[in-house]
Amino acid sequence: MLHPSYTDLIEAVNSNVEPGEQPVVQSRYSIVIAAAKRARQLIGGAEPLVYGAAGKKPLSTAVQELYEQKVTILPEEEETEEEAEKEESVAENAESSEEASGEGTEE
Repeated sequence: MLHPSYTDLIEAVNSNVEPGEQPVVQSRYSIVIAAAKRARQLIGGAEPLVYGAAGKKPLSTAVQELYEQKVTILPEEEETEEEAEKEESVAENAESSEEASGEGTEE
């Protein structure tokens, strides 16, 4: 399948959701954003998770990975918590490197 429809892609992504739970993806916008994020990861050097990705464009590979459920989309709350943790660790690393180099100290 070269180009799954938005409907097929949304159904594939939400197939593991338990009855009564809110679906992870509810709109085409969410699917487009998820595919774009994954494509950026692939451009940045992440390894493709599907067979036959060599020679394909990153966005095509990202859509295929979503359709084959090789990657999962985190709900927005979980994603923001993970991003906050990453930002905190980056800030801590920056502070420790400033202290080590003597920057940021008053005399």
